[in-house]
Amino acid sequence: MLLKSLSCLSLLAASSIVLALPDLPEPVSNNAVASTSIRDKTYVLSVGGIAPGKNTADQHNKVWLHTVGEFSWNSLPALPSQQRLAGRIGISAVALNNNFFIFGGAFMQSDGNVTTASDSYRLDPVTRRFTRLNDMPVPVDHAAAVPHQNRYIYLVSGWSDHGTVNLVQVFDNFTQRWAQATPFPGAPVFGHAATIAANQLIVCDGVTLHYAQDQAPALQKSPACWAGTLANDPLKISWRQIAHPDQQGRYRLAASTVRFNGEEFAAFIGGSDTPYRLNGVGYQGEAAEPSAAVWLYSPKQQRWFKGEAATAVMDLRALVEINGSFYSLGGMLAQQQVTNQVINQQIKLLPE
Repeated sequence: MLLKSLSCLSLLAASSIVLALPDLPEPVSNNAVASTSIRDKTYVLSVGGIAPGKNTADQHNKVWLHTVGEFSWNSLPALPSQQRLAGRIGISAVALNNNFFIFGGAFMQSDGNVTTASDSYRLDPVTRRFTRLNDMPVPVDHAAAVPHQNRYIYLVSGWSDHGTVNLVQVFDNFTQRWAQATPFPGAPVFGHAATIAANQLIVCDGVTLHYAQDQAPALQKSPACWAGTLANDPLKISWRQIAHPDQQGRYRLAASTVRFNGEEFAAFIGGSDTPYRLNGVGYQGEAAEPSAAVWLYSPKQQRWFKGEAATAVMDLRALVEINGSFYSLGGMLAQQQVTNQVINQQIKLLPE
């Protein structure tokens, strides 16, 4: 499908104020990130991920917290683990009601087996204390996590110990309980991305397990996008498949909601055209490289628009929004280089 763009628009949203954020203390990739503001202070979180060696021993539970306006990051106590996992990749983190919520993740063993974390936590950025939450009904890693109405958190699809799942698990922060929403109708995936724009949950891409007759299951890209309209009942989602922006698909990309002229768009950036292993190398031995493409979907107009190329980076879990500007924290740059850079990803609409 050809991407379309709004004419005469190539600027950031008017409310954008670009801030200089310090680079992370260390290079890290596949780290979960989020930000929240409390009493005129904005806090930015990075948790877990993998160090530049990109081996199983390089997975870690490090937690860094930055207060915007300060010069550096603070190291917090390591992310707890009931299973005593030495590290986690594929963690999901969101900000909700002045706290950070940290879900799942996985530890990859040297033999290639993966242990999905069963425990989840709330982190208070002021007291810097972790509180254990009720476990997910089905533990997942590399799921897409999206907050809604400052109360609910949707965990869409993801990888569990036995493969990909089509579940939409919903955490209610008021009751501290989990429930199951309308399942994700697409191929169950991991390494995908999602965001809510104009009351629609937009989900794109990732990798799925493909089952062919008389063959072992194989991992392959799933170039597909879905829109789920959210109802008054948070557990009811009306799903429909939407056109894909390039028919190729990406892996470990990031999504966020952006606004232009008062209209909400779902923005997707980064990731790679090539699904890859822990070290950034594809399943067939090919090198994965990051994408600079930006996709922008308008739920109102039900079509895709073209965005100006961003800084190419892959192995992302999410973007951080601060005052209308969007940042990637760490990830992999060209040639699978793990970085500590905090990059202002200037998401723009291109003129026709």
